[in-house]
Amino acid sequence: MAEVLVITPVKNSIETTLDTARAIAASDVPVRHVIFNDFSTEETKLQLEENKSVIGYELIHIEELTDHPSPNYKLVLQHSQKMALEAGIPLLVVESDVVIQPNTVSTLLAYQRGHAKTGLVGSVTVDENGTVNFPYLKFKDSRESVIQTQRSLSFCCTLFTLDFLRGYDFAGLDEAKDWYDTFISKKSLELGFGNTVLMNAPVWHRPHASRPWKQLKYSNPLKYYFLKFWKGLDKI
Repeated sequence: MAEVLVITPVKNSIETTLDTARAIAASDVPVRHVIFNDFSTEETKLQLEENKSVIGYELIHIEELTDHPSPNYKLVLQHSQKMALEAGIPLLVVESDVVIQPNTVSTLLAYQRGHAKTGLVGSVTVDENGTVNFPYLKFKDSRESVIQTQRSLSFCCTLFTLDFLRGYDFAGLDEAKDWYDTFISKKSLELGFGNTVLMNAPVWHRPHASRPWKQLKYSNPLKYYFLKFWKGLDKI
């Protein structure tokens, strides 16, 4: 029986997505992994279907739930919350540019089981050399193995505890936003929960591999901020 519901929102980037799925399938505890295909290309959709039984994940095509254009993170979170609550298990978001370790899930679960009133538990992200990278550069000089933080967690690899899922209904998420890392992090604190980053449970993160246009933030920041503010992309 699955101990956690793991979800991965996907928009193309099939190679990194399959890396993510294989790593989740190799977890040392039983998980239920659901990939949400958010209006990817037909080629990506076909590969997701072909690998579903080979790797061992469930697949939901968002086009069958809504005609709202991508990104549909709000719908994914709402659907996932309902699934997790019905199963009585925590929810873990692992994004499609992240590769977890075999013990990542069990480490996150063990922490939240041992610490009451925990809302969110995130794994620190690192590059291929094991160096802390985006979005957790703010903790790169920390020597602590566990960080209790008032700052926003990223959903790269973050566990939502069952108590938090029961305490906040994702139906209240703002329609105007694309991403909810900051809002949900703050909501957890407002409700009296603690947010934690585990520095001793690193995961490999290839920043923005799932959304290549965001690489412009580093290579062409003027174009990035034009797309962000004038085109209304990436609203947080």
